Amino acid sequence: MAEFEATRGMPAESTVVFGVASDVDLMDRWLPQGLSVHDSGPGTIEADGSLVPGNGKHEGLFRASEEQLRVEWGGRDHPDYSGWLQVSDSAAGTSEVTVHISLLDEAESGARAEEVRELLDRSLDQLADEVQRRVSDAG
Repeated sequence: MAEFEATRGMPAESTVVFGVASDVDLMDRWLPQGLSVHDSGPGTIEADGSLVPGNGKHEGLFRASEEQLRVEWGGRDHPDYSGWLQVSDSAAGTSEVTVHISLLDEAESGARAEEVRELLDRSLDQLADEVQRRVSDAG
């Protein structure tokens, strides 16, 4: 079982960051290349792409709680995969995002684990870029 977690500072208040991070229509802009998600109804999303195991689309569970500034997801047909994203306020108009991913069928070390960590770090960098665009466009 592998658990991966990363935290990154964001250039906007928590509510702005949560708005970007929880918008399924914007996720393809900051999720890793090779992973695409689409809204498929209340509480569910579909995922596909080269990073998704197997062929075709996979249905996943999705929950975004604005009160908690938290997004949670998991594979319906791949229960070995789940994760959450938490936004919290930081100093003067900034915030922090922590992402946690559980991959029950993966090892905590090795080449695949390093690849997952790199994808997670890159995704958080891209989320920060997307948040910065949102703040710049609003200003």
